[in-house]
Amino acid sequence: MNIVRAIDRRLEEVLLVLFSSIMVSVIFLQVVMRVSGNSLSWSEELARYCFIWLVYIGISYGVKKQRHIKVDVGLMLLKGKGKLALAIIANLLFLVFSLYVVVKGYGIASQLLSFGQQSPALHIPMGLVYLATPIGFGLTTIRLIQNLYKQFNMMIGKQPLDVENEREQLHSQEGEDQS
Repeated sequence: MNIVRAIDRRLEEVLLVLFSSIMVSVIFLQVVMRVSGNSLSWSEELARYCFIWLVYIGISYGVKKQRHIKVDVGLMLLKGKGKLALAIIANLLFLVFSLYVVVKGYGIASQLLSFGQQSPALHIPMGLVYLATPIGFGLTTIRLIQNLYKQFNMMIGKQPLDVENEREQLHSQEGEDQS
């Protein structure tokens, strides 16, 4: 159970650090090689594919931390359970979209895997690159379900109501700092 809990807490962070490290290292190596008069044929391709994976894993991480860019004008007009209800509706819509992307993305990735198409420089199956979409949105789906579970528990009173947006959190922290 501790392994599952650790994966739940750190999976996205580990993957983001891994892909970022690979991407930065390969780009740095390419710069050094170009300065010395040589060039690597595979470095830009690997960096690009790491960036693609970073984007899709980053979506899941943003959902996990509830830090996605959003228009919160409607949320500012509402208080308490009204704000929570709107957040639940938004997450449900995002969940439907996420599931759609998982299904369609998996279909495209599996089709590319069956065709056997490979990348030009690294010769890796292109289906593996395209798997970033269903895997990233699959993780996003899990994070959305976790968020919805917490929000439903807040709605029915099993958990304390916590619906402050970032601006309200900053104001309350500033008030505590000034005291």
